[in-house]
Amino acid sequence: MGLPPGRSVAYLGVMKASLLACFGAAALLAENVPPAGLLVDLDAARGLTLDAQGRVAKWVNQAGPAEARDFVGQDKGRKVPGSGLPAVVKDGAASALAFRAQELLCHDEKAFDGLVKGDGCTWVVVLKPYAQAKGGLKDVNSFFGNLRNGGKYEGIWGCLDDDNTLWWGARNGLTFGRFDVNNPKVAGPKLEVGRRYVVAGRLGAGTGEVAIELFVNEPQAVAAGRFPVNPAADSSKLSIGQERDATQHPGFESFDGEIGRFLLWARPLKDEELATVMASLRPEPAAAGK
Repeated sequence: MGLPPGRSVAYLGVMKASLLACFGAAALLAENVPPAGLLVDLDAARGLTLDAQGRVAKWVNQAGPAEARDFVGQDKGRKVPGSGLPAVVKDGAASALAFRAQELLCHDEKAFDGLVKGDGCTWVVVLKPYAQAKGGLKDVNSFFGNLRNGGKYEGIWGCLDDDNTLWWGARNGLTFGRFDVNNPKVAGPKLEVGRRYVVAGRLGAGTGEVAIELFVNEPQAVAAGRFPVNPAADSSKLSIGQERDATQHPGFESFDGEIGRFLLWARPLKDEELATVMASLRPEPAAAGK
């Protein structure tokens, strides 16, 4: 096959180099995501199924067991069909999903049970908060969670206060409190509306009391606490954009903002692993405020 008109061998060389650079960048990013214990890798540039209106009906997890691969929208509990589906947005070359009191849900009940039962965990998310809509539960605007849908709501959740103060916590099912020793709220800084962040949380492994930590853009904790592990805790389905499978009031405790990447390991990453992951996802200084 001949070259296109006006194209040269040098042009093909440039194209080949560009493709190799792209593949090299992808390989480098893969190397920066430790595979051991990786349960969830949701990337806004991959694995999306859109409905006829262009909304995200399914987001395919690129890691973990087969039963935990699909994060899907649902209409149960909603008055308007499809109103719970997020949209795809572009910020330059980067893609993200925009959530406005919306969620995508993994319907597997067991894949994430071990996180609060002693396995520990690490989650990392590329997040851009919007102004939080008022009208839901005060200071609970969740961007993810696998809280049990009933009982004492055990599990983990990452949230924003109404003023975008960042926090996350784990719940062990021993008491209901919001908040108490069994349900700590590990709070960090107030995030700026419209700015992209790399946010992470880490929960220690083992029995007894373990460390729970919060990170923003850097691998040094901005807040920390202690969490008493209950091996009998029974968390539930993992929701992105909401704290749980809250079919009785969908969107009531959801957040408004964008998620570009969501990673979850069923173990606490080592310090050097966490530093590498966060550095690979952190936006360049010129793009950090976009």
